[in-house]
Amino acid sequence: MKKIFAILGILVLAAAAFVAFKMFQPIPDDLDLATTRATDNGHFMVTVSPENAAYQRNTLHTWIVEITTPDGAPIEGGEILIDGGMPQHGHGLPTNPLMTETLGEGRYKIEGVRFNMRGWWELKLAIVAGEISDNITFNLVMK
Repeated sequence: MKKIFAILGILVLAAAAFVAFKMFQPIPDDLDLATTRATDNGHFMVTVSPENAAYQRNTLHTWIVEITTPDGAPIEGGEILIDGGMPQHGHGLPTNPLMTETLGEGRYKIEGVRFNMRGWWELKLAIVAGEISDNITFNLVMK
């Protein structure tokens, strides 16, 4: 029985060391921080921007998402599902942001975004417009 507890203890320590190692890795130098990009399958062009450029850590903030066709025509009547997290830490967003308003001209409001730690965050959007759906991930760095 002692042998089992010793093995379990070693496994727990190894897992903790691995998580700590991942958490303290530097942010990749080649991280794409573009705020305007094509979606994964190229169906849409998407721009994300905070409503208030001075957003801070540990506060709720609002983001504006602009969605167009690849040739620049605004996408109206779209739906956006939001996910994300910290890839180096292995956890998701601390809140459940929602698309709360259609602003017109292909612009949508997302509320309830909060980044509670410094470091690399991903903001993942699943976009549905009519029969077309596509995904995009934006990289953000909180200081």
